[in-house]
Amino acid sequence: MEEKPHKDPLHGITLQQILEKLVEYYGFDTLGELIPIKCFNLNPSIKSSLTFLRRTPWARRKVEELYIRTLPKLPK
Repeated sequence: MEEKPHKDPLHGITLQQILEKLVEYYGFDTLGELIPIKCFNLNPSIKSSLTFLRRTPWARRKVEELYIRTLPKLPK
């Protein structure tokens, strides 16, 4: 039986994977301009950003939305 691909682009991807791909593509400087939150602009790191994003639903939503918009530009 063949599985159909999910229509949700976030299905099966973790927040850490999303953040790592965005940081690799944009860098923290540009990411901080696109989503102006302290965890991207003040001593940014993947670990501190994940901690903040996991506790802040509105910020996580913005990161997920940026990832979806960026997905076509990311290398396969």
